Amino acid sequence: MTPPFEAAEMMDWVARIVDRGIRRPGTAADLWTEQWAAKLLSSFGIDDVRLEPVPVTAWQVDAHHLSVDGVTLPHLPVPYSGSAPEGVTAPIVPFADGTNDVRGAIALVEIDFTRLPQAWLATQATATFDPEGGFADHVQTLPFSRHLQLVMEPAIAAGAVGFIGALSGVPWDTHDYFVPYDAVRRPIPGTWISRSTASRLTRALADGPGLGRLVLDASTPVVDTHNVVATLEGASEEWVIVASHHDGPWASAVEDAVGVALVLAQAQRWASVPAAGRPHNMCFLLTSGHMAHAAGTRAFITDHPEIVERTVVQLHLEHAARECRVDGDVLVPTDDPEPRWWFTSRIDALEDAVLDALRQQDLGRSHILPPDVFGDMPSTDGAFFHPAGVPLVHFLTAPMYLFDSCDTIDKVHEASLEPLSRAVASILDRSRTWSAAGMRAAVRQGGAPRAATIEVVPA
Repeated sequence: MTPPFEAAEMMDWVARIVDRGIRRPGTAADLWTEQWAAKLLSSFGIDDVRLEPVPVTAWQVDAHHLSVDGVTLPHLPVPYSGSAPEGVTAPIVPFADGTNDVRGAIALVEIDFTRLPQAWLATQATATFDPEGGFADHVQTLPFSRHLQLVMEPAIAAGAVGFIGALSGVPWDTHDYFVPYDAVRRPIPGTWISRSTASRLTRALADGPGLGRLVLDASTPVVDTHNVVATLEGASEEWVIVASHHDGPWASAVEDAVGVALVLAQAQRWASVPAAGRPHNMCFLLTSGHMAHAAGTRAFITDHPEIVERTVVQLHLEHAARECRVDGDVLVPTDDPEPRWWFTSRIDALEDAVLDALRQQDLGRSHILPPDVFGDMPSTDGAFFHPAGVPLVHFLTAPMYLFDSCDTIDKVHEASLEPLSRAVASILDRSRTWSAAGMRAAVRQGGAPRAATIEVVPA
């Protein structure tokens, strides 16, 4: 008998990972997670479990300092910004993209997170499943500004010698913002400050530019990490891949200890099924280096063309998250899930399978989105499977706290874990009648969506 999915067990896995501490690529906590996940996969009875090396460009800070007119300010160095161990001393000048001269100055840049109306996103979706009608007036706060990861670039282009990102428009008071995470080194040092610190700094600058000192002794060593790869023989010679990433910016429960748990739950379930009962060969993949430009995903695609070319569908599982409200400067988790995004290749059979699974498991607050709705690729760790031509279903939420140290275990939407897992299993079951070649041939050409299906039943 196939064992049921159990939320309590998944939450226990999340807790074990989070308890190890900050899990950036190559840290002790991340390396522990690789080994622990590999052992757990083997304990499910999976014989083929491998740790495949992935070199990752890490971010290591040895010393940092920020002061204005001799007053030290709390801050967090901007990941992958330039090293200045001797320090940069220059006037601090407020900067709005291209509107004033910051040559030779430390640019003070106000950062606001993007607000996304879900009613607008529904117009871009293939289908929206929102039985409670909550999306009609729901505006989601995303964890990015309009520049996404290119937050420093306008100031760099304008000739600044340093960057201070003031998180003034972020709904709570924090400077713990681990962005960018693209492993691209910037030429100038940068740091994040909170809304309250920014307010102090703005008052200090009211009578003219203050003299700032920014010290950042940081390096980008290449560290040895691993993808965790487990495979099961199935009923066909083709493949399905179920994946997430095991690293994160902090101890990070949502980003992405919960993704690891969702993949482990699928592996445990399908390991209990005879090979003939599995739709295809199955690969369970936990990638390294998401916080370094998806290094693990890119490495897997390069290293396994024989699997990638014969993949019927790749499912990526990230961020079963609670929506939070702000109480003062504190984030308070609610019982509602963050809006659920299902990036799904434009294939009728695949979109139908996802929508049916959402209905069956009552996974409301869901959009089925084209993979390229926000750009060339979905905003997931598995994004590089899309240009590789692999049919995909990528589940993701984008809570505003995703890259913050307040991503703690209370932010996991525990009530989602079992229905999400059953939905993924249902999609995998449907895949047994599909082939890799047939799915690729069925992709609707020219990006033309079907007429959107919006299911809204007012409460």
